[in-house]
Amino acid sequence: MAKIKPETQLVHLGRNPAFTQKGVNPIIQRTSSVIFNTLAEKRHATQNRANSVLFYGRRGTQTHFAFQEAMTELECGAGAVLYPSGAAAITNALLSFISSGDHILVTGSAYDPTQNFCDKILTKLNVTTDYFDPMIGAAIAELIRPNTRIVFLEAPSSITMEIHDLPAIVQAIRQKAPETIIMIDNTWAAGVLLKPLLLGIDISIQSATKYINGHSDGMLGVAVANERCIEPLRENSYLLGQTADPDTVYMAGRGLHTLATRLKQHETNGLAVAQWLAQRPEVERVFHPALPSCPGHSFFVRDFSGSNGLFSFQLKSRLSQTQFENFLNHFSHFKMGYSWGGYESLILGYQKEDLISMRQYDFTPNEGTFFRIHVGLEHPQDLIDDLTLAFERIQ
Repeated sequence: MAKIKPETQLVHLGRNPAFTQKGVNPIIQRTSSVIFNTLAEKRHATQNRANSVLFYGRRGTQTHFAFQEAMTELECGAGAVLYPSGAAAITNALLSFISSGDHILVTGSAYDPTQNFCDKILTKLNVTTDYFDPMIGAAIAELIRPNTRIVFLEAPSSITMEIHDLPAIVQAIRQKAPETIIMIDNTWAAGVLLKPLLLGIDISIQSATKYINGHSDGMLGVAVANERCIEPLRENSYLLGQTADPDTVYMAGRGLHTLATRLKQHETNGLAVAQWLAQRPEVERVFHPALPSCPGHSFFVRDFSGSNGLFSFQLKSRLSQTQFENFLNHFSHFKMGYSWGGYESLILGYQKEDLISMRQYDFTPNEGTFFRIHVGLEHPQDLIDDLTLAFERIQ
């Protein structure tokens, strides 16, 4: 039987009859205590508590097990661990594998809270972080020390959207320090557009708050690990007290079933807006991985199967404070807000100094004001009209 297509896979993920109990969707099971009728039942649950057997609410319920099974299959891993947010997934994955005196390497373009965690929390634990240029490629081997425990990647980069040469990075690390654990923030690809574990990465982390949930109404994180990393990741995360509520997990599992369709529409809409922006006389550059103007575009074409609605663009000149406010304050469809991945369109603006403060490598943009946008499921022409009026407001 030929390998099924992603659209078909996503419809059926997490719908094991053991979890659906003859329904279409998995049940929502809310519990803290699990009752055992015999010592034998309790002993069995204790011995198999890591294998989708009811043991205690924090270990998971049928609702959690269904979503974990779905994410494990989607990301081609050996198991999945759930967290109350994407940031919790990142921080607890890091904590699960480090000891005092360790060294880690983190892409200098990582999600800002990831950098803050390394700089403000890991330093207290005597863990040293070095940041690297996201376009470093195989030269990352030169940064590895005898005590380098983790290399943390993000593709594409937060805000500036660079794409790593993932195979080159993985090969260089495996040749220099094969035991080093490689992690990646795979939120942008939603586990669909990029398969990191198939490229030799150990742990793929996502904020399921974003495209997986898809409706901006739930916070959830997930990390999918390969065979060598799943047990320490699962056990250490449990010891750190990590859990997720079943109702949010259910919503994320439901979101999976429409993910392929939503991603395609986000991609179509995003490209329409990105290509329009690229023709605007005010725009210096569009940072969309599917466009040649984005750093690492050739790696994107090679390693990814598609794009979505999140990208950035930079103007040729810096907006004054009045222009900045006029541009952002009067949209009809784009709204200012953090996060992304929902059905709605969002926009955030940055000046040069804002960007530099969030980059931990030699990043020297021009003076032009920078915008990150998430193109939602509205009609792209309405979004283009909205942006047209914004450009008129700064003339």
